[in-house]
Amino acid sequence: MGFAGKIIPHYTYEDWLHWEGKWELIEGHPIAMKPSPVPDHQRASAKIISRFETALEAIGCNKCHVYNFLDYKIEEDLILIPDVLIICGEIKKKFLDFPPALVVEILSPSTALRDRHTKFECYQQQGIRYYLIVDVVKKKLDIYKLVEGVYQLAKADTAPQFDLSDTCSIKPQMATIFD
Repeated sequence: MGFAGKIIPHYTYEDWLHWEGKWELIEGHPIAMKPSPVPDHQRASAKIISRFETALEAIGCNKCHVYNFLDYKIEEDLILIPDVLIICGEIKKKFLDFPPALVVEILSPSTALRDRHTKFECYQQQGIRYYLIVDVVKKKLDIYKLVEGVYQLAKADTAPQFDLSDTCSIKPQMATIFD
């Protein structure tokens, strides 16, 4: 173990369970999820959830469900809390322990770098089909689709198609999420 490893604590899921407030854990390092998201962030999140719910209901998909702020335990020392997720399958624990079909991260000044790099790489490695990055300041939505194990930026579209599972494919209206 190197010198840094002797003085910098390395936390795990068991430690994380006992902490007050909302935290993510990246390679054993705690990241506070404070302060609460600003109103523009919350509004965009609500609209995105609404668009996805409407699209899933329109096709009668009962296999995939939309969640926000769900704990996603990837490893013992890697726990993320995405802003919005679509999960196709049954969650049998208090947390998600398998890759969702789609993840949305809404940028804030304190999370932008981590969302665009660390989480981008993590979600790509986990094989998550779609990763959406929302910038409420620039009013921009980047949609990344996993192609042969690598995220590719999809063409901008007001009603993109998301093939979430073998039976659920949706085209939510995303044009007005910044209104």
